[in-house]
Formats: sequence, structure tokens, C-alpha cells
Amino acid sequence: MNYSYVNGERRPVEVLIFQMDPAVVDEFITVDHEVWTLGEALMPSLSRIPFLSKEVWLDDSKPGEVTLVFVWDTQEEWDAVGDTAFQQELQALFDSRFPHPIQLVRALHEESHMGIHRVTRFERID
Repeated sequence: MNYSYVNGERRPVEVLIFQMDPAVVDEFITVDHEVWTLGEALMPSLSRIPFLSKEVWLDDSKPGEVTLVFVWDTQEEWDAVGDTAFQQELQALFDSRFPHPIQLVRALHEESHMGIHRVTRFERID
């Protein structure tokens, strides 16, 4: 049994929940990856990818709901990616590539005043 366990982290977590027509979820995931994930990961002013992971979660009981979960390396790197002009550029590109209605239902990290953090991680190692 191989695994790793890390304790004592303080990694900021961003959680966004979107609602859209279930018929466009796959397209959303593709465009979100190409525009937002890669755009933020490869932001020109940063020397490395600023987040440790980004996951996309779907709930079969809620068709059309998409949850995005980022684990950021530091709050400072998350803040750098949050630059208003940079975010506006990515939003314009996303809007040009994904013409379907989409609603941000919740931003759990904002509801908690940026208080959500990962403090432990247990992972299987294959």
C-alpha cells in the first residue's frame, strides 16, 4: 500500500459553481481549460504555474452544474492572477469562444471571505 500524507499545509482554495444548459457542459469544460486554465497557468508575468491543481466536478443529480476547484500555491500568486486587466482579457476571449448563457451560482471562497484552505492531503501513489 503506497500513499503520501501531508499535514500542516495552508493552501488557499477557490470553489466556483456554474449552471448552464446540460447540452453545453462538455463544450464549457473544453473552452474553460483552453482559456482559463491554460491562460492563468501560463500568465506571462509569472515564472511558474500559480496553482497546484484545478479540478472540474460534475454532479449527475444536477445536470448542467459544473464545480471548479483550484488549490493555489499561495494567496499572493492567486492575487497576481486576479489582476483586473488580465481577467478582463481572459473573460473576453472566453465569451468569444463560448457563446452560451452561463450563470455563476456560487463562489464559496468569497462566501467565506477567502477562508477556505487545504491543510492536509492524503494520496494514493501508484
